[in-house]
Amino acid sequence: MTKSTDRLVSVIIPTFNRAEMVTEAVESVLSQGVEGMELIVVDDGSTDGTARALAPYTDSITLLSTPHRGVSFARNIGVNHSTGRYIAFLDSDDLWLPGKLSAQLAFFESNPEALICQTEEIWIKNGKRIHPKPKHKKPSGMIFEKSLKLCLVSPSAVMMKKELFLSAKGFDTTLPACEDYDLWLRISCAHPVYLLPRPLVIKRGGHDGQLSSMPCLDKYRIYAIKKTIDTCGLSKEQRLAAISELRKKCEIYASGCEKRGRTREASLYRFRLSIQRETACIT
Repeated sequence: MTKSTDRLVSVIIPTFNRAEMVTEAVESVLSQGVEGMELIVVDDGSTDGTARALAPYTDSITLLSTPHRGVSFARNIGVNHSTGRYIAFLDSDDLWLPGKLSAQLAFFESNPEALICQTEEIWIKNGKRIHPKPKHKKPSGMIFEKSLKLCLVSPSAVMMKKELFLSAKGFDTTLPACEDYDLWLRISCAHPVYLLPRPLVIKRGGHDGQLSSMPCLDKYRIYAIKKTIDTCGLSKEQRLAAISELRKKCEIYASGCEKRGRTREASLYRFRLSIQRETACIT
């Protein structure tokens, strides 16, 4: 892959201790057959021989190695080193099906005003295909209100103009999880997120190390909603929807804390919830 300072699309794969899976992800990108593509793999401090596994691809990829700082840092570093007009992410445990990049590039060519789009996915858990529940159905267009309840955008399915990612200031590196939920809220409150209804991503789950399996995820979603309310200049309708969902998540989180004996944390969330009803000033 020849070097260039003006690529069409930059693909970023962050990885941490997935030596076997990341090579499959890399192969699924290289087989896309898109001219003007660069592939940047960010090894986030792996200790399982990831660098050795990727050695055969040194002529086809840019490999960046960093101390372990988390997926947000790894993605942001990858974008900082990218030269493409468009950015696409692929998690190292997921795969792209043939034609994924070309379908999204064709969409942008036909819709030059669009800034971000995603494709549908095929979900595989523990080697078996599963079907998403109705609540996981991806909308298209102005999706902010629907995205408050749960994350409806997948990093592995997204392509966006690099200018949008930079204007949004990238992923929040202080979040150990729900970093994608946070970014998509900040983007979708101002811009439509379009859906290409073809399933062009294989999303693989059920293995160790997935952030989606971390406990207390609502704590990070609460933080993300609060930050969006405070910083994104929401419309009146968006603000009311965000406050409503914020209160629901605080109630759920506080109840979970009580069940687990974390009474002080539960009391803190309930106290803040009761006195900040209108302004949603919950930290």
